[in-house]
Amino acid sequence: MLNAIGDVLGFILSFIVNIVGDYGWSIVVFTIIVRLCLLPLMVKQLKSTKAMQDIQPKMLEIQEKYKNKPEKQQEELMKLYKDAKINPMAGCLPMLIQLPILMGLFALLRDPVAHGVFASKAAYLAADHGFLWIASVSQTHNISLGILSGVSAYFMQKSMTVADESQAKMMQSMTIMMTLMSFYWGYMYEAGLALYWTMSNIFSIAQYYLVTSPLKAKMANSKEEVVKDEKSNKNKKSGNKK
Repeated sequence: MLNAIGDVLGFILSFIVNIVGDYGWSIVVFTIIVRLCLLPLMVKQLKSTKAMQDIQPKMLEIQEKYKNKPEKQQEELMKLYKDAKINPMAGCLPMLIQLPILMGLFALLRDPVAHGVFASKAAYLAADHGFLWIASVSQTHNISLGILSGVSAYFMQKSMTVADESQAKMMQSMTIMMTLMSFYWGYMYEAGLALYWTMSNIFSIAQYYLVTSPLKAKMANSKEEVVKDEKSNKNKKSGNKK
């Protein structure tokens, strides 16, 4: 399965290498293309999360009402999701898609020749002349990439921090865990994989400030306007009755 994904990713990366002409920068371009393809799913995830938050009071009401009837509770929740046009799994979709990409990329960067990025070992060695200060895209145990990977993951997680106190401790633990794991990945694995992960984190940070945060504000404002409209309509009706 991983080899099949690696072959598909290898075909895409080979196409990019032929255009860009540099292996390191091709991985950067590849990362941006992957994240841009995932962007609509991220927007859908955000809208799904917002919709789930909006119906949460109703969900809690159903859970309390049918706490001793799990089958009825599940039936009512499914009905609630259907009426609200919500897919509970939509929030997990971007991560579920990105995970096999990461695993396939791991296989691909281990042996780019076997996955069709380069025609031969000689062509691969000729193309792998490094990236910026990195001597080789295939090298491992690079402390600077480990630090970059960890720092980018830290700020990526911080940009997602929520104001809700009930989730603050969980998010803090998640931030520490992701920072340490990203440092480990960036240090232990191939520089190309660390480069993809670091660029992906940077893209996520930019996405938050350019897309996610403005979209959240827009959805919040639209809700406030609806509330205001409802209040004004109620006031008008009560005024008419008088």
